[in-house]
Amino acid sequence: MKETQIHIRPAIPSEHGSLEDLQLRASLANPGDREAIQSAPDAVDLPLAQIIDNRVFVAEVNAAIAGFAVVLPNDDASAELDGLFVDPDMWRHGIGRALVDYCVDSARRQGVSVLHVTGNPHAGSFYLRCGFEPGDEVRMRLGAARRFRKIV
Repeated sequence: MKETQIHIRPAIPSEHGSLEDLQLRASLANPGDREAIQSAPDAVDLPLAQIIDNRVFVAEVNAAIAGFAVVLPNDDASAELDGLFVDPDMWRHGIGRALVDYCVDSARRQGVSVLHVTGNPHAGSFYLRCGFEPGDEVRMRLGAARRFRKIV
């Protein structure tokens, strides 16, 4: 099988709608998220300011958007992986992992010492494979989740 060539770059404002559409498709394709998203469609939200502030990173395959991630700074020397979405047609091609690795490297270059993420129960094994350590379970708007952290 040919290896997928993934290019990661900052998002641009004109991609805002496409990225929100991708987030919705990815969320609805996940059985663990579908019902919650359908009951709260306003939860699919990517603030344009995050794109303008260079906090959103896009993964491209063959010049097409295949996924994106959002990294937000915290008040301490840590940051939050606040969103990670891959087009369902591109699942299991290494795009999510490439985005995590890119975000970890980016955070490290900015002096961040720890990257946090809050993941749905079905995402936990993915974050563990990416080297995150499990933390406490938390309640989020759409249900139970777990906090993870990775020393960068």
